[in-house]
Amino acid sequence: MTITSNPQVYDTTLRDGGQQEGMNLSVADKLAIAAQLDQLGVGFIEGGWPGAIPKDTEFFRQAKTQLPLAHAVLVAFGSTRKAGTDVAQDGQVAALLQAGTPAVTLVAKSDIRHVERALKTTGAENLQMIRDTVGYLVGKGRRVFLDCEHFFDGYRHDPAYTTDCVRAAHEAGAEAVVLCDTNGGMLPDRVEEVVAQVAAAVPGVHLGIHTHNDSGCAVANAMAALRAGATHVQGTMNGYGERTGNCDLATVIANLELKCGVRALPEGKLGELTGVSHAIAEIANQAPAKRAPYVGDSAFAHKAGLHASAIRIDPDLYQHIDPLAVGNDMRMLVSEMAGRATIELKARELGFDLQGQPEVLARVVARVKSAEARGYTYDAADASFELLLREVVQGARPVYYETESWRAIAEQRGGTDSALTEATVKVHAGQRRLVAVGEGNGPVNALDEALRGALVAVYPELADIELVDYKVRILDSSVGTGAVTRVLIESARRGDSQGRVWRTVGVAANIIEASWEALTDAIVYGLIHAGVEPR
Repeated sequence: MTITSNPQVYDTTLRDGGQQEGMNLSVADKLAIAAQLDQLGVGFIEGGWPGAIPKDTEFFRQAKTQLPLAHAVLVAFGSTRKAGTDVAQDGQVAALLQAGTPAVTLVAKSDIRHVERALKTTGAENLQMIRDTVGYLVGKGRRVFLDCEHFFDGYRHDPAYTTDCVRAAHEAGAEAVVLCDTNGGMLPDRVEEVVAQVAAAVPGVHLGIHTHNDSGCAVANAMAALRAGATHVQGTMNGYGERTGNCDLATVIANLELKCGVRALPEGKLGELTGVSHAIAEIANQAPAKRAPYVGDSAFAHKAGLHASAIRIDPDLYQHIDPLAVGNDMRMLVSEMAGRATIELKARELGFDLQGQPEVLARVVARVKSAEARGYTYDAADASFELLLREVVQGARPVYYETESWRAIAEQRGGTDSALTEATVKVHAGQRRLVAVGEGNGPVNALDEALRGALVAVYPELADIELVDYKVRILDSSVGTGAVTRVLIESARRGDSQGRVWRTVGVAANIIEASWEALTDAIVYGLIHAGVEPR
């Protein structure tokens, strides 16, 4: 069977991906990631579980005004009604409606063993819970998807009952019924067989696939399901998720478009895949996976020798696709050949047209490569990248102040629970020498308070700028406390109805020095975009 020409591409990074060990997405992170996914053009973005998780409830509240979507449909996730409860009186179902999303995904038990042992109810009641909740939400004007949890394990134990769950959701009006390999243990041949059998048993049903990577086959299993007739595929960007992760949606998208000739994104969007993948990794404070298919830095990297000589003659000899198709680039590891196309596209997005200016573009590429060699990354630090562009293209960035000195002191006093942090900043601006002291809950917060406190007399516009998030990445943990540190800072302007943030980066062996660099970039960028001239 051939893959449908327009499968629904459904991203669950914000919910399932956020369950990854060591990942903690703030509301601001979730909004920023959703914006990246929408820019890429995925069809559906699952935002979280309102009513069950307060942070997700707040995300949906803010999304109503701060997340204008051009391509994607925002989806709220929740469960079917509780056993023995009227669906109209179920608080969780009410929270799904209050989220205000046009679509809702419900999770339901489809393995009879889970129904009886975990839910402690009967198979018949579980089927009625599916019918009631799907029908109720459809009646309220929502598009409804139903995730059949533990479907493949349940099908192996009792195929009739799991199929009845699919049938109940379909007959109640579910747009798609998603078969979940919740434990991630399936292999592609079995997935393809089961999907084909279920499709034949429930005529007219639109089946989806949701796979985990515990057997190392999440992407292969998703592709097998699509080949067997599924028309809806779920996954997370970069394969984030608990245990060994979810199906990597970036890989599935590229496979569909480049290997199967199937449109998965709006036309022209595939070239943004690498940039979006890396930006989401930085927002989530995860190191981009260098060896990830299609989007990894090493995906099209070639060492000197046989490969290099052949590639100079014909790149197709050692590459399965043109890397530019996914926004990546070929790298010759001995010559550092990479990045021009991506940098030119990003510069254009920020208002700098470098087309037809090869010398300028070469200088920008050289600056970026030199910075990246020292640990910088601009994938999720557009503001710092724009300042770099201004330096290269315009000769310099605006100089709003000169720094004389700064220092931060942390003092632990007996009997207190936390250290007292104080920072002193001395700068020159507006033909004045300005000195300010700031206190904070850490050295970066104290430096932020001190710097803005010093400059606000000359630039009162800074009173509206605030630091909203702060992330630290240790770049080489093998050298312990001597490791180089990368700091990513998010800033925003108070009262901005669009909720826009800008991100800056700093790198140094000293974490405070790296933070200072990111902080000063944030202030300069904020003043530029407030239309302020140096005084």
